[in-house]
Amino acid sequence: MKKILYRLMLCGVAVLTLSAIKKTDNSLTANFIEGDTQIASINALSFGPEGILFIGDSKNAAIYAIDTKDVTAKEKADEINMGDFDTKIAASLGTTVDNIKITDMAVNPISRAIYFSVNITDGTPVVLKLDGETFENVSLKKASYSKIELNDAVGVDDKDNRGRALRHWAISDMMYHKGKVMISGLSNKEFRSTFRSIPFPFTETQDFASLEIWHAAHGRFETYAPIKAFNVINIEGEDHLIAGYTCTPLVLFPIKDLTGKKHIKGRTVAELGGGNSPLDMIVFEKDGKPKFFMSNSSRPIMRIDYDDIVNFKESLTEEVKEFAATDGVTYDNLPFVYVKQMDNLDNENVVFLHIDGQGDLVLRSRSKKWM
Repeated sequence: MKKILYRLMLCGVAVLTLSAIKKTDNSLTANFIEGDTQIASINALSFGPEGILFIGDSKNAAIYAIDTKDVTAKEKADEINMGDFDTKIAASLGTTVDNIKITDMAVNPISRAIYFSVNITDGTPVVLKLDGETFENVSLKKASYSKIELNDAVGVDDKDNRGRALRHWAISDMMYHKGKVMISGLSNKEFRSTFRSIPFPFTETQDFASLEIWHAAHGRFETYAPIKAFNVINIEGEDHLIAGYTCTPLVLFPIKDLTGKKHIKGRTVAELGGGNSPLDMIVFEKDGKPKFFMSNSSRPIMRIDYDDIVNFKESLTEEVKEFAATDGVTYDNLPFVYVKQMDNLDNENVVFLHIDGQGDLVLRSRSKKWM
């Protein structure tokens, strides 16, 4: 009897071992390494599958994939309403608000936990995970990670025609989509505005296209400014990039065309008003159709209907003569101003970081039915 039990135990151990090996081999983190990431700055955060957090680092012109191991599923997030948010983050880092800059926010779609990137004025980049009303430091020194350096990134010393450094815009926005990390930013090429797509897990392969748009507020075609915020819209079965630029053109690009180092001219479907820059763009389904939401530096959150985008077949090619005037696809202004960051929190709620009427930085969740 003991022999039978022993053989059964051996079989059980063997099955468990094979299962573990199979899981490891199939995991997107199978080739990750352990150690110090040496991340120098954080410009963008975005979650992929398996709790993998992608970090865009313009100083190093590199994308990092961090295994957060934060994979405990949670269907509905807790309600959030945290005032003096920047003060609390600074306190958790042992410093004051004037020594920090919150650069991005991303929600883990598995655990619903919210992550923030913070650059400290001494040059230290930090990732913090919100746990209740406290912050957990996500180690970048002892991490399980993978990394890829961007080809042909804008140079460290490159400047625009006003003498402003351009390296910060090596990475301006980023998201994971259908097995690829998609990145907007600037390159060192003649046409600087660039869209990159990099298969994940990372290999030596990376692709890019340079971009050109009609800028209605400026009355000319432009190639040198990066996309500031983007998302994906499917039009008649084909994925398109929906891209927001400073001042504020909204432009469509078929994603299948953004490959092979080609130079692609987008279709400008809206001019959303000068004197403004997009900060974030999210999408969720409402009343059976996707709706796009864009936060801005100088305007409230804009809500744009999917049908309005799809049914607008033209491309703007005329200058908008009046300052801050709009044209093309219409939008609704939502009563949420100075929204710095936003993301989908769960199926029913969004989360956003904004400055309220008293001038306080507040992190707040809100039902999607009121968006």
